[in-house]
Amino acid sequence: MEILWVLMAAVLLGFVLLPFLRRGRAGIEQVPAGHPDAADPADYGFVRQEELDIRMPGPDQDLLDVLDLVQRTQDYKAASQLLAGTEREGELRWQRVQAFAGAASLELQQRPGGVSEAPGGQWLRVWRAEQPKDAGGAAVHAEFLVQQAWRTSTPGTDEFRIIMEEARTACGEAALLAPGDPVPYLVELSVARGLAYSQAEFEQLWLKILDRAPNHMGAHLAALHYWCEKWHGSRQLAYDFAEAAAARAPHGSLLAAMPLFAVFEHLPEVNLVSGFYQSEVVTKAVHGALHAVHSARADDPMLAHVRHLLVFFLVRGERWAEAMNQLVHIDGHVGALPWTLSADPAAEFAIYRALAVAGYEANGGSPATLTQ
Repeated sequence: MEILWVLMAAVLLGFVLLPFLRRGRAGIEQVPAGHPDAADPADYGFVRQEELDIRMPGPDQDLLDVLDLVQRTQDYKAASQLLAGTEREGELRWQRVQAFAGAASLELQQRPGGVSEAPGGQWLRVWRAEQPKDAGGAAVHAEFLVQQAWRTSTPGTDEFRIIMEEARTACGEAALLAPGDPVPYLVELSVARGLAYSQAEFEQLWLKILDRAPNHMGAHLAALHYWCEKWHGSRQLAYDFAEAAAARAPHGSLLAAMPLFAVFEHLPEVNLVSGFYQSEVVTKAVHGALHAVHSARADDPMLAHVRHLLVFFLVRGERWAEAMNQLVHIDGHVGALPWTLSADPAAEFAIYRALAVAGYEANGGSPATLTQ
């Protein structure tokens, strides 16, 4: 029976890979998936699929160490200290607030508690009770409520609205504790989307963020969702928002990659246009993102997010060498779009990585020719 399941999985993987491989312009069909001579991602030092970290887009060892300590001891103090020492206006603080909130939310989902067992995420409740004036704890609690709303209820229902209203109140409390901190307002961007703020209300919220962190990439990505066609805007409004951010982006800012995220948010459900991923709109957005990546600081916390999305578009566009150049920087972590939209982010990433390797080698590439 186990052998049967393995064979079925191999056949399914073949159906996923072959449509990509057959479109190759340089004979990629010469090394179909499963062939003994097929390219092996391990030859490039890429980690095995089961070892891919789905929690974050890139490494943050300080965060991982603190998360491990907090979850092992159920003591919040290390999390409080880490956030207190993280720059308020930077991207890293926002990512760490999301990570702590996500950890508490996942714990609660796994251990809802009962008569003889405390619920998961108890450390966050203790944090808020013992340190009510801690701005970091207040921000994490607000984000926790937002994640709980999206994770446990359906937009438009009374349950969803009640949790989101509580989150909005928590955002206000967090903002009062740290007037110059943009993070509480970033959290509220998700509340605004969930509670369907009017465009005027949303723009008032957005101005508060611009006053505090005008070039915050994470804030722009969160705001982009509101302007998308599937929420409270349109394709054109989303494109206009992304292109305006890119146009005013200072040198070295990843905001130049915003149009690529807008394109991704409006991909057709079924693509019937030949060469869509080589089209002018996609090519222009990819070019902007590549320029942003090349200009950005190597330690920019948002750099991995852009690289991950570039891999998706570069593979779809059969730009194998460029995709490989992005993969060498991000391999090992897959907690980013587009992989997180999949039920199995590691498997989704591994498919694209295998396609990139196969396409690269079918066009003359090898581990020896790949630039690091």
